[in-house]
Amino acid sequence: MDSSTLPAVAEELLREIKKAFQESSHGRDTFSSRLKFIFGPSAVPALDLVDQRSVTRLRSPSGRTLYQVLGSSGKLYTCYSSCHFCTCPAFGFSVLQKSESLLCKHILAVYLSQALGACQELSVSEEQLTNILLAEEEDEG
Repeated sequence: MDSSTLPAVAEELLREIKKAFQESSHGRDTFSSRLKFIFGPSAVPALDLVDQRSVTRLRSPSGRTLYQVLGSSGKLYTCYSSCHFCTCPAFGFSVLQKSESLLCKHILAVYLSQALGACQELSVSEEQLTNILLAEEEDEG
């Protein structure tokens, strides 16, 4: 994770979670209250998304990656962990416009799935990745 995207306390917590899960399967209970404290109402829904294996990392042959998260509504959102961005309306409103949250549940689910090794992997062609990016641009456009 890029240190410019999240406050240091959030980065440290995600590192501790990763370490705890590598050492024991009881890490979720240990860190649940800390996640709620730092990430607020996004924490529990993000953990649910991780439990449901809703996070997929798409990787192209050139090494470019992006994440797709199947939201609780059934809609697929594209997340960019490298720049701390999600295409969901909550991210645009709560994070960007109002600055009420550090991130939405989808981006937190991406970070948690990375830390917990719970991310599904999908190899895609450069053309497929480009088409996903262009489709997102059109949706926002």
